[in-house]
Amino acid sequence: MGKEYINLYDLQTSLKSGIERLFPSRIWLKAEISAMKARIGGHCYLELSQSDGTGLVAKANAVIWASRYRFIAPYFESVTGSPLSEGMSVLVQAQVTFSQLYGLSLSIDDIDPDFSLGEKERIRQQTIARLEKDGLFDMQKSLALAPLPGRFAVISAEDAAGYRDFMRHLHENPYGFSFVTDLFPALMQGAEAPSSIVDAMDAVLGSGSDYDAVLILRGGGSRIDLACYDDYGLCSHIAQFPLPVFTAVGHDQDYHICDMVSFGFLKTPTALADEILGWYEDEDARLLAFASRLRRAFSSKIAALDSRLSVLEAKIHGADPRNILRRGYVLVLDGSGVALKKASGRKKGEEVSLMFADGVLKCVIDDILPLKEK
Repeated sequence: MGKEYINLYDLQTSLKSGIERLFPSRIWLKAEISAMKARIGGHCYLELSQSDGTGLVAKANAVIWASRYRFIAPYFESVTGSPLSEGMSVLVQAQVTFSQLYGLSLSIDDIDPDFSLGEKERIRQQTIARLEKDGLFDMQKSLALAPLPGRFAVISAEDAAGYRDFMRHLHENPYGFSFVTDLFPALMQGAEAPSSIVDAMDAVLGSGSDYDAVLILRGGGSRIDLACYDDYGLCSHIAQFPLPVFTAVGHDQDYHICDMVSFGFLKTPTALADEILGWYEDEDARLLAFASRLRRAFSSKIAALDSRLSVLEAKIHGADPRNILRRGYVLVLDGSGVALKKASGRKKGEEVSLMFADGVLKCVIDDILPLKEK
């Protein structure tokens, strides 16, 4: 007895007819780019996928024909600040097609860049709420920074421009201030960056060195490139780190969750170098002001002592007997050279000396005549 069957082509044709009836026009589709390759001819081939907590649950091939790709790609990058790349969550407008030879395929006609940004922002807000709920948001702020920190563990990529700018600006300062900056290399962008930075932070603790603070440095980049600095694992590790952590990631307009939970943040690595130098400049100015106050106080003390000395000199000068004698007065001395202050008590025949400004007369008392009171 023969079995009923259909051939493969008829099956594929039936599937094609059914799919095209089910999706006669373009649809908006949410997926993640799991693979992507732009060909020399201008076409871009992608593998779109979806995952849940158990892993991969769906995938499909897609293509952006050259005539659309040359418009879609630059526009997406101009809005998001980052080119289309693997790992991105995207919202695409696609025509569902089915080929008897190649199976199901999606022909992408447009990609919404605002969705990719919005998806990142949604996850970002969830991370902020989780950190606040876990009580981690302000933990770093409770740490104490050394009065004048000078030993830093630096986490960055060794070849990064931001790291080089920081090192040059800090160590080539015009004041001659000296610092210790030990590099702990890490990946600073992409999906592996959070775990790499966490590993570098753990290496700082395991080094046995006595650092004043940890500095996380990364120069500018697109919003999507820098999205790793909103990662919950990284931010919670920074929040609970036992040393003060300073972040300097991205451009002036960037503000990441790791900035929010750190002890302090600056907009750029160069700005962080300026901040550190500012601490030393302020201390230098304080010491100079203190020394100046000491000099002024010392000068004032010397002036006061000099004034007192002048008064004493004037008093001594005024009390000098020779100056009194020069004014016409006479000093009478007994035979022992003791000054006589009154006539009573003297006897006839005693020798006395009369001292004048220009000499001394030796005399003998002939008579003592008391003065009559008027």
